[in-house]
Amino acid sequence: MVKRDKQVIWHPYTSQKHAPDPIAVVKGEGVYLIDEEGNYYIDAISSWWVNLHGHAHPYIAEKIYQQAKTLEQVIFAGFTHEPAVELAEKMIKILPGDFSKIFYSDNGSTAVEVAIKMAIQYWWNLEAEDRMQKTEYRLQNTGYKPRNKIIALSNSYHGDTFGAMSVSDRGIFTLAFQEKLFEVIFINPSLLPDDNMNVDARQESMSDGATLYPTFTTPLSEIACFIYEPLLQAAGGMKMYKVETLNQILKTFKQEGIICIADEVMTGFGRTGKLFASEFIKHQPDIVCLSKGLTGGTMALGVTACSKKIHDAFVSTDKLKTFFHGHSYTANPLACTAALASLYLLQHEECTRNIQRITQQNEIFIKDLANYHLLNTDSGSTLPIKNLRQLGTIVAFEVETNGNDDYLNNISGKITEKALSKGVFIRPLGNTVYLMPPYCISDIQLQKVYTVIVEILKEI
Repeated sequence: MVKRDKQVIWHPYTSQKHAPDPIAVVKGEGVYLIDEEGNYYIDAISSWWVNLHGHAHPYIAEKIYQQAKTLEQVIFAGFTHEPAVELAEKMIKILPGDFSKIFYSDNGSTAVEVAIKMAIQYWWNLEAEDRMQKTEYRLQNTGYKPRNKIIALSNSYHGDTFGAMSVSDRGIFTLAFQEKLFEVIFINPSLLPDDNMNVDARQESMSDGATLYPTFTTPLSEIACFIYEPLLQAAGGMKMYKVETLNQILKTFKQEGIICIADEVMTGFGRTGKLFASEFIKHQPDIVCLSKGLTGGTMALGVTACSKKIHDAFVSTDKLKTFFHGHSYTANPLACTAALASLYLLQHEECTRNIQRITQQNEIFIKDLANYHLLNTDSGSTLPIKNLRQLGTIVAFEVETNGNDDYLNNISGKITEKALSKGVFIRPLGNTVYLMPPYCISDIQLQKVYTVIVEILKEI
């Protein structure tokens, strides 16, 4: 299979020169991936963060099978079907915030594209009635500015389509396309006052937008939306930032009417210890983007949920206010059925206990790594690690190397190769090692992953 693959397939995020041979997987079984030679690998990163309940879950498979015998696909413009309606009903009930409508797409990047377009057109639609007057006003007053600018966080990653790349931090993922990306204002959470300040002083200093963002000069009245990954910037290196930071940003922007978009494509569905990362935060988004774990890792599906305020701006007899966006497989019945099955499992008491158990085991592992580091400092046999951090079922740290701390660090491939030889699949982001296992992983399997990581660190 590998030989045939190399003749015809171009793999994602893979150098085309001297790339290692892909592993031919013939079966998935719970936490394991099984190759054509019968080797078992613990999938410690949930196959790019999508698999929640384990591979080839019989309940999800049965639901998809039954749906495939009933209705596999139908155009979603002018038609509807039970899986799409039921899923939307359930999602609106569990999402944090006041959401009114669900818009379906087919992946995380597209869910972000939809959100950006919704936010931009929201303001465009609101201006429609007096657009002519504003056109005349522009001629008379060159100071007029439409509300169409976007703010994003530094180090962010929101996907690989052009809109999603535009609101992502400028870096190696976007380097070849930067001249084609639209302008975005990037702010850095580290610009906020440091954590040694007392709460009252922090709130006082954050009450003014100019103090909050010392390099931010664009009037807030020109900002259409703010997009962010709540608490965890995933592909940017699993960087975690504090709840207080985001709360203050959201408070400031929502007071100014700026539409706030939470990209929960990765953080959704229990990864951070809560069903959604936004549940940690006082101020809720107006739009939320979901994918990855939405179907438990079995089908491609994206969701963009919006508040009633956003949707109302598109309710009009003026057909120009229509949201002109869609996909051939919008709300595919099989994908919606998979999402319903995954959601059922996710809300089951056993899954809740598993998430709590993994979170507790991760906390212990991080403390053990830190303690090992301290105990061996004098002997000089400390592990080459820094920035130990953990959020729910996610663990991350950097491996200290002579190279750069970025995605291109060659240590990534070496760690992956060593881990595979020991029966564990991890795929570091450069020198950032992270764990994000399926919720079905047992304590024994989790301990094996921890042990393998420590063994590799000692070998390094």
